[in-house]
Amino acid sequence: MQLDFERLFDALPSPYMVLDAKLNYITVNAEYERVTMRPAGEYPGRFVFEMFPNEGESGRRLRDSFERVLATGQSDSIAYLPYDIPRPPELGGGMERRFWTCHHTPILDDDGVVRFIVQNTVDVTEVVRLTEAATIPFSATAGATRLLERAREVEEQRKALLAESDEFRRLFQQAPGFFAVLSGPEHVFTFANDAYVRLVGGRNVTGRPIREALPDIAGQGFYEMLDEVYTTGRSTGGEAMRVVLQRHPNEAPEEVFLDFSYDAICDRDGDITGVFVQGMDRTEAVRTQQRQRLLLDELNHRVKNTLATVQSIASQTLRSARDLASARSDFEARILALSKAHNLLSAQEWESTRLTEVLASEFSVYDAARISVEGPPVTLTPKASISLALVVHELVTNAAKYGALSEAGGAVRVRWRLEEGDGPLVLEWTERGGPPATAPERRGFGSRMIGAIVAGELGGSFEPAYDPAGFSCRIVVSADAVMKG
Repeated sequence: MQLDFERLFDALPSPYMVLDAKLNYITVNAEYERVTMRPAGEYPGRFVFEMFPNEGESGRRLRDSFERVLATGQSDSIAYLPYDIPRPPELGGGMERRFWTCHHTPILDDDGVVRFIVQNTVDVTEVVRLTEAATIPFSATAGATRLLERAREVEEQRKALLAESDEFRRLFQQAPGFFAVLSGPEHVFTFANDAYVRLVGGRNVTGRPIREALPDIAGQGFYEMLDEVYTTGRSTGGEAMRVVLQRHPNEAPEEVFLDFSYDAICDRDGDITGVFVQGMDRTEAVRTQQRQRLLLDELNHRVKNTLATVQSIASQTLRSARDLASARSDFEARILALSKAHNLLSAQEWESTRLTEVLASEFSVYDAARISVEGPPVTLTPKASISLALVVHELVTNAAKYGALSEAGGAVRVRWRLEEGDGPLVLEWTERGGPPATAPERRGFGSRMIGAIVAGELGGSFEPAYDPAGFSCRIVVSADAVMKG
């Protein structure tokens, strides 16, 4: 004869109900119908606290018990629970005071995840009423009274222990480092604190095996490390270890760096039951170190380049100077131009400067009414910033000594444009209102330096024009030297 489990469940002498993981009813047995005064057909699919609402302490304790079962995969009991239930209209309506003992058992799937909760309750209302009835002889109720009082004592002790456990849990929950508890060979999450949940992008991992909860870490060695700890009991971990992890829903995984350790959890007999995960998110610290290392490398490179530039300026200035006094003045002015460019870059952490800032720095000592600049926004790379600063300085110096800025009515106009697509930057310098410009008999250091910088450092060309109306030039700068915008 094959055993009919459905009939067996219905015939059990105490009340039973089955809930799913969302605390909705699956089924109840006949005794549960009787004590709750509702037919079985009303239950399937209904939320348990919709059927039996309770906003007070008893409702909170019952909900906490269900949540402990879902979180831990372990059974949970409430020894003594006052819980009113609604009376159906045909029985007068209103609420009826009842007292219960409850036991909650999880039903797990093949992956160790809680799918159902079976509740077995014992209605102890009559025992409570007997103890409250002063006319009942002591001998008739002594056993029931002792049993009830013992249940109350057990429940009070349990509540005290749970309060301590909840306080300890809150400390872990709010800790700045991340913590998680994984149970069984499949590493099912039974606890994950707030920092861990933030680390994994707010995903609900509790009750799920790690391979299902965090599929994005597959192939990075972490599953295997957990398997090793669970099998051998030997702790393992890493410092500033790179992990590619999905930090935000619907976004691509990103790189993070973690300090962490995996430690075996053992029961009283020494058998391994799970793995304790703890650690700190070191991503910002590691990225700061990486940025500092890059900046130091860049600084070393810039210092070498700057020293080479200073050496070249000194050599060429002295070679082409008319006398020692003019050599000193020209050298100091060119070093000052170099210093201004460095200051602009330092203010931007050596990432970039704008062309307008370079021009404004060199024109700052002249009447703004005599200077006209116009062009689209152009951001220069560090290398282009230094190079163009030196070029503009030579042009401004030449205009002040021999060109438009040497006379009261002279003016300088600077226009630039970006060629379409990935084309170069084209800068046009025009002087008007000054003395006529004539081509020099020999190229001075300034002209040679401009030509060498534009061709060698900026990958472009320098085209000077000497006209009776004034000096002008056209400078083309490679697109690789600028960042548009």
